[in-house]
Amino acid sequence: MKQNNVCKFIAPAVALELKTNNFIFEHDPHVQAKEHIVCTHRIYLIFAGKGTFYFDREPTAVSAGKMVFGFAGESFRVQSDDLEYFYISFEGQRAQELFRRFGVTTFNRVFAGHEGLLPFWQENISRATAENIDLISESVLMYAFSRLNCVREPAGNVAFMMTTYAEENYADSELSLRALAEEWGYNAKYLSDCFKKKVGIGFSRYLKTLRIKHAVIYMEQGVESVKNVALLCGFQDPLYFSKVFREIIGLSPREYITRRSVQEE
Repeated sequence: MKQNNVCKFIAPAVALELKTNNFIFEHDPHVQAKEHIVCTHRIYLIFAGKGTFYFDREPTAVSAGKMVFGFAGESFRVQSDDLEYFYISFEGQRAQELFRRFGVTTFNRVFAGHEGLLPFWQENISRATAENIDLISESVLMYAFSRLNCVREPAGNVAFMMTTYAEENYADSELSLRALAEEWGYNAKYLSDCFKKKVGIGFSRYLKTLRIKHAVIYMEQGVESVKNVALLCGFQDPLYFSKVFREIIGLSPREYITRRSVQEE
């Protein structure tokens, strides 16, 4: 029988770092209910039960077979009595490339219909050891991404362009709606309307929140100088940074750092 070869070529890619940190099966409701700040991105696969994930206190309904993405810097807790789920924590430059490729954002984080992945995840976590956990977790993560449909955002989806640009350039103190409008040749009001319609909040508020999320990550990683954290996150004025931090987190930066230090002792 004559057979035709099937050749599919892969375009050259720029090597970007991707690091997985753990592979967890979580089923303890007491652990789930504790609100905490997540320092890396996460991919969740719901194994059984129903419940609600809260990302930055915004509810997301979850059930078996749903794949859900969490982002570094978000607060997270779970409300449920019977929810069981896997998750893999990951970070690195390639994470942003994967998010862009598949259209994963804070307003497009839930992907249903992945019950078929459950046996694969269950098998791999059961055979993970200290010697192979890095390979297994990265393989499972990449296979999960490959099961998503590639989302080619249309050129007109300005909100997607803006969130992507903000994530990559939040440390630039000159970044603003007006600066984007000038750089891209758009009317500032048009950008503002597009963004608010898609995301639900204004770009200025979104950027402040994004910068504070990254400020929390720096603090969790041990940066204790409020001035340095402010500069790393795009705030030129540490006093203004402290004001915005308190508005969003409910504590001053110094209070947050002090509380973190006490918890570690």
